[in-house]
Amino acid sequence: MSPSDYPVTGLPTPDPSYSPVRVVEIQLTALADNDDPVEDAGIKTAYNFASPANRRATGPLDRFVRMVRGPQYAPMIDHVEAVSGPMERGDDAAEQRVTLTGPDGRTVTYRFGLSKRRGGPLDGCWLTDRVLVD
Repeated sequence: MSPSDYPVTGLPTPDPSYSPVRVVEIQLTALADNDDPVEDAGIKTAYNFASPANRRATGPLDRFVRMVRGPQYAPMIDHVEAVSGPMERGDDAAEQRVTLTGPDGRTVTYRFGLSKRRGGPLDGCWLTDRVLVD
């Protein structure tokens, strides 16, 4: 991954003040209106909140965008409804199920797995390690 594609500037980025619930909310809100304020802004926001290990596995950015546009994650883009379950949280790990209704009416439940970074420039920030179809 080239350092120049992370973080995507002009879009929300991790902050130590954000709870894991807020981190998922920020990503879902961005994905609900994916092309605002720029094309794929929602996907790029999700990329900004991906953990370094997640970005290594799914990046660089252009590959991440293609992955989210693929069949497994496409219902996230411009979804019309999001129903979030409770955040199951430990000290440095959290998980939340979210059921999304895509623009085509299809409903998919995802499991967001997050962890709290220790050390480095993102110290104290909750980041997304994985998003799996439940």
